[in-house]
Amino acid sequence: MTKYLEAGIRELVEEFQSNGKLCPSAQTIADRRAGYVGSTILAGDSPKIASEYLDVINSIPVKIYKPTDEVNLPITVYFHGGCFISGGFETHDAQLRQIALLSNSIVICIQYRLAPEHAYPAAHDDVYQAVLGIKAQAHKYGGDSEHLVFIGDSAGGQLALATTLRLKKLEQWLPRQQILIYPMLDPTGNSQSYRENGSDYVITANMLLSGFELYANCSSKDITEPELNLLNSDFSGLPITTIITAEFDPLRDEGEYLYKLMLSQGVDAYCERYLGVIHGFFQLSGVCNSAKRCIAAISNQIKN
Repeated sequence: MTKYLEAGIRELVEEFQSNGKLCPSAQTIADRRAGYVGSTILAGDSPKIASEYLDVINSIPVKIYKPTDEVNLPITVYFHGGCFISGGFETHDAQLRQIALLSNSIVICIQYRLAPEHAYPAAHDDVYQAVLGIKAQAHKYGGDSEHLVFIGDSAGGQLALATTLRLKKLEQWLPRQQILIYPMLDPTGNSQSYRENGSDYVITANMLLSGFELYANCSSKDITEPELNLLNSDFSGLPITTIITAEFDPLRDEGEYLYKLMLSQGVDAYCERYLGVIHGFFQLSGVCNSAKRCIAAISNQIKN
């Protein structure tokens, strides 16, 4: 099916297939993390911005990306992906600078604790505490505490949505909108797209499910924790939500099912499927035009 892939993505997939479709879940955690960092050579332009620096908010490391020295800018809270076991500032730097510049918002990326060293609910607790601190300290960064946007990719999409649901339950505020990029939602991988796209397109079903298992510290079939089974949640009252899916992604169907669930519960939800691309395409703008279009579309949306 590689003939239906965008050109730059096709080359990556054909190389993966010709090398025997080796699943990253068979690698050590250290190798998986190193491989993710190594993939950043495909991320494309990493533009200069006015300032970027590290900080600690409520004991959680964050990185702040400021496009200008203006004040009262929107704040984009970014929840990075990496299957709960990898990822961080280094793996997402290029995209975060691009979004900051194109959206003219302050992007704050959260470095949560990773599995398997830190099991559930470590990452969920970290991002929640960081978000509370970002809301309280927005002025310190020159941001508007009333204009917070959550964005997350893959495991980060799961964490962004889980954080919004926690806020609904425990706090008096919600982000203005949330943008979920191919979020990891179903720890059982029980969808048609898992079966169709689970072995041939670089990011495999086993790789994704192993992330859930390492974080939950049990078999994916035995994960019952509500915060890890978000498709069973009550979404009523959530803010505007945009879900981005990829045609050849094991996670495609669950993202689109989330869209339907949200609509049925009265959420102002939108979904866009990018054709000819795979899971992770958002971070491949050096070789993928759809990634560039996606970053531009997300950045425009932050301004609304």
